[in-house]
Amino acid sequence: MPNWPAEHETATARTFAWTPFWVVGFVALWPLPGPAEALLDLGALLVLAQLAVALVRGHRLPLDRRAAWLACALFAAYWLPELFSAPDALDRGRALKEVAADLRYLPFLWGVAIALHEADGRRRVSVGLAVIAAVWSMDALLQAVSGTSPLFWSLDALKHAVSGEGFCSAAEVLAVDRLGGVFGPCNLKLGLVLASLSPFALAVAARRRGVAGWCATALVLGIAILLGGARAAWMTYALVLAFSGWRVLGARRLLGFAVAGVVALVVLYAASPQLQQRVARTTQAFAAGEGGVDSALSGRARIWKGAACMVAAHPLNGVGVRSFRVAWPDCDPAPAHAPAWGAGEAYHAHQLVLELLSETGVIGLLLWLAGAWLVWRSWRRAEAAARDRARPALLALAVTVFPFNTHLAFYSTFWGGLALLLCGLYVGALYGRDASAND
Repeated sequence: MPNWPAEHETATARTFAWTPFWVVGFVALWPLPGPAEALLDLGALLVLAQLAVALVRGHRLPLDRRAAWLACALFAAYWLPELFSAPDALDRGRALKEVAADLRYLPFLWGVAIALHEADGRRRVSVGLAVIAAVWSMDALLQAVSGTSPLFWSLDALKHAVSGEGFCSAAEVLAVDRLGGVFGPCNLKLGLVLASLSPFALAVAARRRGVAGWCATALVLGIAILLGGARAAWMTYALVLAFSGWRVLGARRLLGFAVAGVVALVVLYAASPQLQQRVARTTQAFAAGEGGVDSALSGRARIWKGAACMVAAHPLNGVGVRSFRVAWPDCDPAPAHAPAWGAGEAYHAHQLVLELLSETGVIGLLLWLAGAWLVWRSWRRAEAAARDRARPALLALAVTVFPFNTHLAFYSTFWGGLALLLCGLYVGALYGRDASAND
């Protein structure tokens, strides 16, 4: 390691001091997809420009070499599948556009990792994510009691003032059967987002308030996620509670918490007609054979059959990223019947492995598996202190891509950005400097 002048390190730290606030701001803007994407793009460009300036001036880069290489490898595992799928994609123009646009994720990953390189940055980001999850959860509980999300009402009123129209149509508001919270009734991602952010909130609560803080936070998050109605989020959050609770509570107290959680769930079920409807739909899977399974899964069984058809027709590199809807008419297993999700084509496979196989083929799946192996190898080789720093991010990443679940589209702007954010948080925390480091 070269003996960098102290003033170079200080100058570099000041140059990138904005990155933790950028990361937290990006997450806070998720209910506003346009501004959130714009902030991602601007931040990624600024990171790229500042890194170039630091290299030209001979300053020390604010990123461990191992972090830089792992970020590059994880970017390659995500981006190369779409590149290889593009030449013969069914919607080649859309696929090539995605390939070009997603180049921004490389400097984005670097920037997120830089934000967590120093202890102060890690603290700001972890507390910021925990606060966002807590505020969105409390807002959802207020909506459950009053019928209105104060945060979404405020955002919708602001949009009305600016453009003369709101985020959702009257039909979308009437059709909703679960809490949308700050994301609103026409963008029902609340439960999924809270479940993916929950490891950070639980880790901060346990660190600051011990077992009592962990339990209280787990309860508030759990109620919001349950009322959010996304059954994929229920499974994600159950995994988070199992792994996080095992470390914080131990086996015996975790069992007691689980019993208390079941009691709370029964009470919540009795008080929530929306939750009763979601549970009733889920139980249809055991009542009416194949048709019941498809109805219980909101048509996903039909979508998965169509995805398998695409895999059989394009096994090597798939139909192309975001070309699922183009291939759907030829692979719809029941074109004469109205789908359970309503009118229109299926947009994506709703399951990570099937999304990869159908849109990027075996090549894409193998590249993602290589990325997963690199994450696992980096974890196994890390020291205990590094693992402790990175554990919340690794847990959030693992449960978000858990293959035995349903998923949003990982090659969409929103969910792809979320998944890569978690990758960057893991890389930055694992290879960040200790608070006592003075090299």
